[in-house]
Amino acid sequence: MNFRKKLRFFAVTGLAFILALTIAFQGSFASKAEAADTLNLQARSAILVDYNSGQILYEKNADQVYPPASMTKMMTEYLVMQAVHSKKLNWNSQVSISNYAYQISQNRSLSNVPLRQDYQYTVKELYEAMAIYSANGAAIALAEKIGGSEKNFVDLMNATAKKFGMNGAHYINSTGLDNSDLGQFASYGGYGGKNDSDELSARDLAILAYHVIKDYPEALNISKIPLKNFTAGVKTPIQMVNWNYMLPGFGANMSKYTYQGVDGLKTGYIAQAGYCFTGTVKQNGHRLISVVMGTSSEGQRFEQTRTLFDYGYQQFSEKTLAQKNQLVQGQKAVPVNNGKQGSVNLAFGEPVIVTAQNGETSKVDFKVTLDRSKLNKNGQLEAPVKKGEKIGYATLSSSNGAYGKLNPNDNQIPVVAAQQVDKNGWFISMLKAIGSFFAGIFSWIAGRF
Repeated sequence: MNFRKKLRFFAVTGLAFILALTIAFQGSFASKAEAADTLNLQARSAILVDYNSGQILYEKNADQVYPPASMTKMMTEYLVMQAVHSKKLNWNSQVSISNYAYQISQNRSLSNVPLRQDYQYTVKELYEAMAIYSANGAAIALAEKIGGSEKNFVDLMNATAKKFGMNGAHYINSTGLDNSDLGQFASYGGYGGKNDSDELSARDLAILAYHVIKDYPEALNISKIPLKNFTAGVKTPIQMVNWNYMLPGFGANMSKYTYQGVDGLKTGYIAQAGYCFTGTVKQNGHRLISVVMGTSSEGQRFEQTRTLFDYGYQQFSEKTLAQKNQLVQGQKAVPVNNGKQGSVNLAFGEPVIVTAQNGETSKVDFKVTLDRSKLNKNGQLEAPVKKGEKIGYATLSSSNGAYGKLNPNDNQIPVVAAQQVDKNGWFISMLKAIGSFFAGIFSWIAGRF
C-alpha cells in the first residue's frame, strides 16, 4: 500500500482511533456488584458507592423505584444550597410562611417544628429544621421561597434530577409525604391516586447524595449535628433529634448504631417503602455512600447500612494503576503534521486510581479515544502541540464486564501530549511541501503505468 493510500485508509478507519491496552494488577473492579447477593442484605434495594472513585461496590435491585419518603428532602437541600451559592438567597434571608406550610407544620404526627404565619424565619433556621429534624413544613416554606410555589419548585427538582442522570426519579412534592398527607395542598397528582408519592431508585439517591457532597460539602456540617434546639418563634425550645442514629454524639440508648465517621445524610419512612436511609461515612480520607430501601424496622436500616460500610472498608482498597503524566504504555504515538518531530507520545492527564477488591486479580482495558476536533483530515495533529495539551481520553473496563461507575460519563481519564512539538520553520515547511508535491506526481505516474 503506497503512502497516499495509507493516509486515506487511516483517515477512513479512524479520525478518532481507539486502542485497547491491557494492564494486569492485584484487585478486581466492582463489576461483581450485580452478582449473587453474598451479603444477604435485608432490604428491598440497596447500593454502595466508593465516593473517591465513583465506583459501585455493591447493588441490589438498585434501579427499582420506591417512594423515598423524607430522603426526597436531599434534593430540596441541594437546591437551597444552590440558591445560596448563586446569591439568590443568603442564610439570613427572611422567609414568610404560607397557609400550606403552616397547616402541614402543625401536624406533629409528621416530622415537624410548628411554624407561625406572623413570624419571619431565616433560611438557615428552616434549613437546619429540615436537614436535622426532617421538618416538612420547613421544607415546604423553603421550596416556596425558591420557586414561588411548590409546584414550580418540583419542576426544578425534576429538571435537576434529569441533568444528574437520575433516570428513575419522579418528584411530585418537596417533602416526600404522600398526597394523602398533603390533601388539598398536593402540588401534583402524580400517577392518578390520592396516595401518590415521589419515586426514586437507590441508584438515583446515590447519585443525588454524590452531588450534595461534591458540590456543597458544607451540607455535611449540618447533616452531622445529632441534637439541636429550635428556638425561632417558639416560647419553649424544641429539641430536634437527628433521625440518623449512626451519627457519633448520641446518648447511650442509641450508641449501638453509631458508626465512626458517619456525617450524613437522610433517613426516610413510608409504609409503601419501609424504613430507608441514605448514609455517608468517611474514614482516613476514604468516603463511602450507601442507600438502603425497604428495611423492616427503624433499627434495621442502620444495621444493614453498617453491613455495607463494613463490606466497603474491609473488602476493598484503592489501587493506583498509573501516575499523572505517565506514558500510556502500548499506545502508538500520534502523528503530527508540520512539526519538528513527526509524532507525539500520549500520557495520562491525571492519576488512574481505582477501587479494587482485595486479593483478587483482574485485567483492565484502557481504550484511548482521540478528540476528532484536534485532528486534521488525515488523522494528524497540527503543530505546535503543547506539553500537557488534552488530546483525548481513556476509558476503563474490567475483564469481568463494564466498569462499575455510578456516573458512566465520569469514566473518562484525560489523555495529554507527553511532550511539546514545535512547528517547523518556513524553510522546512517549504521543503516538505515540495517533497509532497513531487511524491504526488510520482504516485500519479506510477498509477498510469
